[in-house]
Amino acid sequence: MSAREQEQVASGAVLSKQRVVVEAVRLADREGVDGLSMRRLAGALGAGAMSLYHYVASKEELLDAMVDLVFEEIELAPEGTDWQSAMRRRAISARQVLARHPWAIGLMESRTSAGPANLRHHEAVTACLRKAGFPVLMATHANWLLDSYVYGFALHAASVPFDTTDEFADMAENVFLPQLPPDEFPYLNESAAALIAAGYDPAEEFIFGLDLVLAALEPLRVSA
Repeated sequence: MSAREQEQVASGAVLSKQRVVVEAVRLADREGVDGLSMRRLAGALGAGAMSLYHYVASKEELLDAMVDLVFEEIELAPEGTDWQSAMRRRAISARQVLARHPWAIGLMESRTSAGPANLRHHEAVTACLRKAGFPVLMATHANWLLDSYVYGFALHAASVPFDTTDEFADMAENVFLPQLPPDEFPYLNESAAALIAAGYDPAEEFIFGLDLVLAALEPLRVSA
């Protein structure tokens, strides 16, 4: 490799499939997947649009690779971890990853050409549930239920205008309560006031619901 080529590699100027996919994820994180095009991606990489097709044959192949990169970020528990701890850890990690990549929520289970990280992820989840004593059908039910909860919560959280205790208190006190006259909306007014007083933390909702789901699934397995 020439000195010039070495300099290009060091600076990230040389294209590779990995660099193309990483940059596509960055663009989608900033602007959403609908705004992603091969031409726009090429501009961000400082390359010609046609040169990208050397690494990804189509936008669909690019989306497959982007989703695979997202799956690779989700943490899976080590082999031998009890099933509830493993699924809890995986769900929390998935929620954190989807908060970074909200565009991926609608694509995670829609790809028909799954990449290696995607397949490894689903194999590990299924293996964990099966080894815990869930029959095949019950393991499938559990997987669907957990995924629906995680993806649904991530989608909902992306649209809520507050994340922290302070943000919720500010919104409730200055936006919600003025719209809730006690004589017309007594229960909503009561709830808003009580949550402000209690220092309600919306971040706790995910764990609360997740633990309920895991507890409900426990009786459905056949203990070894």
